[in-house]
Amino acid sequence: MLQDRKKVLSWAFYDWANSAYSTTVMAGFFPIFFEKYWSNPDDVIQSTYQLGIANSISSIIIALVSPILGAIADRGSAKKKLLITFAFLGVLMTSGLWFVQQGEWKLALFFYVIASIGFMAGNIFYDSLLPSVASRDKVDYVSSLGYSLGYLGGGLLFLVNVLMYLHPDRFGIPDSSTAIRLSFVSVAIWWGIFTLPVVLFLPEPTSERSVPLRKAISSGFLQLRETYDHIREMKVIGTFLLAYWLYEDGVATIVRMAVKVGSSMGFAAGDLITAILMVQFIGFPAAILYHWFGTRIGVKNAVLIAIGGYGMITLLGYFMTDRLHFYLLASLIGIFQGGIQALSRSLFTRLVPKNKEAEFFGFYNMLGKFAAVIGPVLMGWITVMTGNPRMGILSIVSLFILGGLFLRKVDFEEGERIALEFGKK
Repeated sequence: MLQDRKKVLSWAFYDWANSAYSTTVMAGFFPIFFEKYWSNPDDVIQSTYQLGIANSISSIIIALVSPILGAIADRGSAKKKLLITFAFLGVLMTSGLWFVQQGEWKLALFFYVIASIGFMAGNIFYDSLLPSVASRDKVDYVSSLGYSLGYLGGGLLFLVNVLMYLHPDRFGIPDSSTAIRLSFVSVAIWWGIFTLPVVLFLPEPTSERSVPLRKAISSGFLQLRETYDHIREMKVIGTFLLAYWLYEDGVATIVRMAVKVGSSMGFAAGDLITAILMVQFIGFPAAILYHWFGTRIGVKNAVLIAIGGYGMITLLGYFMTDRLHFYLLASLIGIFQGGIQALSRSLFTRLVPKNKEAEFFGFYNMLGKFAAVIGPVLMGWITVMTGNPRMGILSIVSLFILGGLFLRKVDFEEGERIALEFGKK
């Protein structure tokens, strides 16, 4: 029991580790700093477009390679090894942002894209380790625990980074710009240190089908075709992945672009930072409470409600006019974000055949990242075409509607039965 608890906490603490990147860098300082320091501060429409393209490039790359990486990880029993490799890549590139000087927007986007690839690729193997860490009756709780710790860890470091930005003199920092660049270094250090529990205490899952890593690379490409055929045959999992692709598109777009849109609409940097902190510290208890909510009404129903909540958030975002509205939307995002992501992950785990976790999570993450290709480009393009960030926000609503409709069609009891049959083959 103690060993199982150590595995669970070691796994969950990786969310604590890498959420510093998603909070301080992706959602927090990078969009603001990119507009004000690296790009042209007098052309917010152009900087919105540049950032949207950068987010889409990283998502396209990881979407293309994630199924192949997943197949290689399963065949070579290398989920943990690849998680550590991509985490190191993310840490290295995030620390590189320190060296980017004012006006060097192309170099800033280069480091950001590669760091984001490390972040997203690492999550493929992090997610695929979940079935080896938690039994099926505990998977919803453990998945929610990871997201909950991620909100807390990411929020705590971001709070320190905000204080560094607001009061650089108290930290012996010469100015606010230097404070933000130092915050990127702090993310890299935090991410690296709190990945150590995975390195030290989480065993590498093995399979009877395991082969040496070199052979796994060649056989992984062959396995990819087999996995694709399985997904086509398992119509339940295909329908779920289509639903996930659509509603995750909306979630990922809001996560990546909300601060940039708020900045373009004239909200002060302090307002944007406060909103991010609200999301983190509301999301910490909300992720666990949403798991409890799911046990009462059913996990699928809880995800459907979260999708509806995000649709409402997007509609309200079109009409927001002042700081109070922005804070209200941040509160709603904090309530629903951890729940929709944690329970979607655990729902998918129910549909995955044994010893094929990384392969199937490769497709899961591929669709999630292809979703993140469409959303930022759609929002950026609509914003450029109309000259109105509100229209860009409104374009996202349809994704939640379609995602919810497809998720309603998924029969998870049938999906679990089929997964068990495939796992025996």
